[in-house]
Amino acid sequence: MLKAYSYAASATDKPLGPFEINRRDVGPNDVRIDVLFCGVCHSDLHMARNEWGGTNYPVVPGHEIVGRVVEVGSDVTKFKAGDLAGVGCMVDSCRVCDACQEGLEQFCDGPDSFIQTYNSPDRKSGGVTYGGYSTAMVVDEAFVLRVPGNLELAAVAPLLCAGITTYSPLRHWKVQKGHKVGVVGLGGLGHMGVKIAAAMGAHVVLFTTSPGKIEDAKRLGAHEVVISKDPDQMAAHANSFDFILNTVAAPHDLDQFMTLLKRDGTMTLVGVPEHPHPSPSVMNMIFKRRSLAGSLIGGIAETQEMLDFCAEHGITSDIEMIRMDEINTAYERMLKSDVKYRFVIDMSTMSK
Repeated sequence: MLKAYSYAASATDKPLGPFEINRRDVGPNDVRIDVLFCGVCHSDLHMARNEWGGTNYPVVPGHEIVGRVVEVGSDVTKFKAGDLAGVGCMVDSCRVCDACQEGLEQFCDGPDSFIQTYNSPDRKSGGVTYGGYSTAMVVDEAFVLRVPGNLELAAVAPLLCAGITTYSPLRHWKVQKGHKVGVVGLGGLGHMGVKIAAAMGAHVVLFTTSPGKIEDAKRLGAHEVVISKDPDQMAAHANSFDFILNTVAAPHDLDQFMTLLKRDGTMTLVGVPEHPHPSPSVMNMIFKRRSLAGSLIGGIAETQEMLDFCAEHGITSDIEMIRMDEINTAYERMLKSDVKYRFVIDMSTMSK
């Protein structure tokens, strides 16, 4: 077994603190990674505080992981020692269901669904999986990503969740040059949605409740910014959008955005609110054949495609680097949206 050092939450009301863990020995198909950087996702906070239910304590969060390969198993063909590598939200799946066979592991409907990077049953080691707030990972090569070497490594880490969560729906609904695309919310997800949609050639409109975000949204690639609390600004865009990516993870009125879609337009939700959204009007959908949809990260192949796309277009996340022992303060700041736009942990600061 490999000893690793991590930060874990031991209970819903306890701060994260140092926790020693054991990683499995490197098997024939495994890649051992020294973790260099790990992004901080709002899901980490939800899970650490059991806000979605089902958290197994102690829990080591982290699923936006970038590191360097230090050892590979005898049957590994995609990686060698010294390579840069990434791990996202999954470390395994059933691999035999229809979704897995189609490269959509995030929708695995095998007996145990896909295995999350943390807080999932660990079929290979027993117990539960531990995430990237740790010094080392051992992961099957099928769930390890190649990290481009031309981008700032720390700023690549959030692409493994925030990047693929926004890239996948934009890709699935075939956003392209000439499309008018709305992005609702300018946070960790929203700022990536703006960057990626703009790189795909779309005319991007950012919706925000905060006038103070106008300048930043345009710096990130938005062509227009609409203050969603202003009825006149909203009405000016009625029936005009091909696609809207809604990243807001708080309950809100979906109808105000559904009416902005063209006939056959789609709004896709990627934010998961703690409480349900108010039910949208069926009338708004029926009379324009509009669609309301959802999307969940992406499969491994699509995640690699996203990383390559970002490398080609020079896209990374806007980040603020923190030490490992600053994680609890970062959680409180994240609740106040006091970050532009993703915290990333420098794992070299982990105390042994």
